Amino acid sequence: MKKLLMVLAFAGVSAASMAQNADPTEKFSVSTNSFWSNWFVQANVAGTAFWGNQEVGNNFSKSPLKGFRNNLGFSVAVGKWFTPGLGLRTKFNGAWGRTVVSENKKTNANKYWTLSEQVMFNLSNMLLGYNESRVWDFIPYASVGVNRNMSANCYAPVAGIGILNEFKINNKWAVNLDVNYMLGTSDYDGFEGSLPGAKPYDSRSFKGLVANHDRTLNVEVGLTYNLGKATFNKTPDVEAIKALSQGQIDALNAQLADAQSENNRLKDMLAEQKQQQSVAPVSAVTKVVSAPVSVFFNIGKAKVASKKDLQNVKAVADAAKANNAKIVVTGYADSKTGSAAFNKNLSEKRAQTVADALVNMGISRDNIEVVSAGGVNTLSPVSYNRRATVEIK
Repeated sequence: MKKLLMVLAFAGVSAASMAQNADPTEKFSVSTNSFWSNWFVQANVAGTAFWGNQEVGNNFSKSPLKGFRNNLGFSVAVGKWFTPGLGLRTKFNGAWGRTVVSENKKTNANKYWTLSEQVMFNLSNMLLGYNESRVWDFIPYASVGVNRNMSANCYAPVAGIGILNEFKINNKWAVNLDVNYMLGTSDYDGFEGSLPGAKPYDSRSFKGLVANHDRTLNVEVGLTYNLGKATFNKTPDVEAIKALSQGQIDALNAQLADAQSENNRLKDMLAEQKQQQSVAPVSAVTKVVSAPVSVFFNIGKAKVASKKDLQNVKAVADAAKANNAKIVVTGYADSKTGSAAFNKNLSEKRAQTVADALVNMGISRDNIEVVSAGGVNTLSPVSYNRRATVEIK
């Protein structure tokens, strides 16, 4: 057990070192993919060492390298990443084990299988930010499941912890190094009772708790294959963009307030002149000066990334309706991604998406001018160019 804790501590120090020495990269949010995205399957060769509660206090070697204590097997698993940091995995492993009742590996041989459900935490993504080009992912996990000892025809619940190291080959394939420690009830290995000369712990210490249960240490090496889409889409940090453009938004709000004040003043003037029976009627005159409002999109998409962006568009739409003004919607794409023809088409789709939203807000389509600007590189970082702007003409 002490050796296991040393291994886990070393792995933790390695992860911390990785975090400190990693190259700084731009952090960003990711959008949630569909249910069928980010699934994976795994296959491993497993080396497993077994300890039984029946041998507590005897003089058997405790080394996991002893042949009477270990055996080779395999594991297969299927899982899904719901976010870059959180995933679930269902794992089957077996099938050749040991019931340690002597130092003779033939006497100890048995057959078993374990089926477990595991919650995985990708600390590389959680601590350093999502990076689809990262080579090494450090993934601790916790598991619960059931074990069947086929030789003894019995079942037992199991629980454990582990660390999965994934070394990326490409977006589809990765090499696994999985180390895990499982704890089961006393009939996990099919043997109940104690061996002659054994002295079970009667204390409630952590060491006694572990020693009085059957347990295994697994070291597995194999491959991961990612099914379908294996990455997560970047999402523009809309709040950061809003902060960047807050000056424009404040200016627009101030201009709209000034326009409303001017409308009220002119209406008062008109009412006074009507009372004076003026010969030349005076019409209300409105002047609206509008700063562009931006609506942002994900890379390659024409669907609005955040519905919050449409709240500012609604303010422009209300001002345009009040003054029967026309609105210009200009779509953009970033010039760093895709061909010129693709970006021209994408920028038009983005502008049309915002134009459709304006129609839903009560603006006549005849009062909307749609412009596709194609790929541009006017804003930094480049993701900010994936947008459409709305302004009163």
